[in-house]
Amino acid sequence: MAELTVQKREIFGKKVGDLRKQGLIPAELYGHGFENLHLSVPAKDFSRVFKEAGESTVIKLKVEKDEINVLIHDIQKNHLTDEISHIDFYQVRMDEKIRTNVPFEFIGEAPAVKEKNGILIKAVKEVEVEALPADLPRSIQINLGVLDDIGKSVHMKDIKINENVKILISPETVLVTVTEPVKEEEKVEEAEVKVEDIKVEGEEKREEREKKKEEEKAPNK
Repeated sequence: MAELTVQKREIFGKKVGDLRKQGLIPAELYGHGFENLHLSVPAKDFSRVFKEAGESTVIKLKVEKDEINVLIHDIQKNHLTDEISHIDFYQVRMDEKIRTNVPFEFIGEAPAVKEKNGILIKAVKEVEVEALPADLPRSIQINLGVLDDIGKSVHMKDIKINENVKILISPETVLVTVTEPVKEEEKVEEAEVKVEDIKVEGEEKREEREKKKEEEKAPNK
């Protein structure tokens, strides 16, 4: 289990900008039945732990003399610099099942894409699961190598999962599939139809204008 040493903080509001200048990220720790804590987290240490654990694996927070099992529940980023500006940790009980989303990790290359110019469609990128915190996977791998023909798909039922992890979507759910490529003649035909439509529309408007001019020239009876 990855570990992260953090500190309690007494700085709030606009003053948290000073923390960020010191390489610290403001954070909140909360959980059902637990006391909320305001924390500051070393940015470099957090990046290392987050890369290892992700958002679906339990990590151990060291807060002074306490060791707390948590999930990284939410991360906010500065939209200009892409730096992490705030973190929410969720405290968990190791003997109670929880629900969280686990991302899919797509491994390898689909032969139907490489050899038959198929188009790979990733229909689902993460899945909600239920499990004890210690059983939560960091990700669920999908082998794209089985997609060797156009129209083939990988369903949830095709993925082997630890029996201690309950998947909360239908086994028939399509996770990834390969569709036919768009044929060149279809592209050409589509382009020709569009050009023709524009041409006809232009001629109709020209005839309308000429008819209107003739009506305006005609003497009033």
